[in-house]
Amino acid sequence: MSLAQPRGGTPTHLVHVVMIAGAAALGGFLFGYDTSVINGAVQAIQSEFRVGPAITGVTVAAALLGSAVGAAIAGGLANRIGRIRVMQIAALLFMASAIGSALPFAVWDLAIWRVVGGIAVGIASMIGPAYIAEIAPAAYRGRLGSLQQLAIVLGIAISQLVNYALAAFAGGSASEQLGPLEAWQWMLAVEAVPALIYLVVSSVIPESPRYLVAVGKTARARSIISTIEAGDPDEKIDEIRHALGSEYKPRLSDLRGRFGLLPVVWVGMAIAALQQFVGINVIFYYSASLWQSVGVNASNSLLLSLFTSIVNIVGTFIAIALVDKVGRKPLLVIGSSGMTIALAVTGWAFSHARVVGDDAQLPFQWGAVALLSASAFVLFFAASWGVVMWVLLGEMFPPRIRAAALALGTATNWIANWLVTVSFPVLRDWSLPMTYYIYAAFALLSLVFVVRYLKETKGRSLEEMGT
Repeated sequence: MSLAQPRGGTPTHLVHVVMIAGAAALGGFLFGYDTSVINGAVQAIQSEFRVGPAITGVTVAAALLGSAVGAAIAGGLANRIGRIRVMQIAALLFMASAIGSALPFAVWDLAIWRVVGGIAVGIASMIGPAYIAEIAPAAYRGRLGSLQQLAIVLGIAISQLVNYALAAFAGGSASEQLGPLEAWQWMLAVEAVPALIYLVVSSVIPESPRYLVAVGKTARARSIISTIEAGDPDEKIDEIRHALGSEYKPRLSDLRGRFGLLPVVWVGMAIAALQQFVGINVIFYYSASLWQSVGVNASNSLLLSLFTSIVNIVGTFIAIALVDKVGRKPLLVIGSSGMTIALAVTGWAFSHARVVGDDAQLPFQWGAVALLSASAFVLFFAASWGVVMWVLLGEMFPPRIRAAALALGTATNWIANWLVTVSFPVLRDWSLPMTYYIYAAFALLSLVFVVRYLKETKGRSLEEMGT
């Protein structure tokens, strides 16, 4: 991220804003870690509690129901008690979930703790983009907003690295004993460490000036604005006041329009749902068990999951470099096109798996094709939809409805995530190739939707949205 461009803030201001945004994005790191760490533990949990694919899917997806709840309540909480307090609540929930999930006495107990962690994830997924969008100068908002997604993919990658390392130390399997606990329990417990760091860091960054103006703390808002933006802070405060309205507090009822909801809200919800319906989180929640289902051993399947996470990081850096130069809409068009082809090829490759006894085997050449196409899918997603969807949700709504609309959009994303995650084990056992063809169809639908309905938001200030 270049600091040489002066438009929207001096380099000194920008360095300060980058540090603040990076600290806020730690919630995204925990988001990524919490949702993906279960990948390495799926097979061990299924064996430990002797459950089938349907119960396994419900347990893995339980966190996502909590995420929808967390995303839905985060906006109201943020408007009542401020962005920083909401971050701190999320950190405490992350810590509680990590410890509880590591020490379950039954599969339903594990599912409950996963829901608690999911609530934290939902809160973090809403408050991170909202806070960063509110403290970022318009010229850099896309790249700063991308820090949330970068933190998410780093959290995913670290979770896979931790999974692989712990399984290796335990003898190659997540079910093996490692000290007083099994390896899969340590995988879930490690999350308490970054959660504690998030709690500390969120206690030292400044509150959002927009929130402070909304609650009448103008002097404090002026002081913070002077450290994050060049120019006259009073002009910025007047701009915020004009956008928000006098003492205005957004409500869900403000989202109502001619067709039930305002058109921009429908567009945001559709973008949020389509991001999940392409099946991206199947890769991060089930990739280890997916590769094992076509004959890859446990250790190598975890290594492949780590490789996929690295590809995800590379794609995210590409998006960060391009989102403010190319724009949001062109990146989504390119991403949807690439995902459609990659998913179709992945399904085709998996159609060549052979059943030998009780096990499935994928011939080497088709395994290589599946790995390349699945990696291409992750790369196209990360370089487009992975970053741009969160940037759009943080900036596309008019200021008077932003918090409420962002909460609804984020909750939609988590509900769609839950639907995909809970259905995958059953769909996989029905037909793995057809499952990927279904995801390819949604990727094609996302392309059509973006071309027809999405408006570009590149370079526009938050106060200009909706005009």
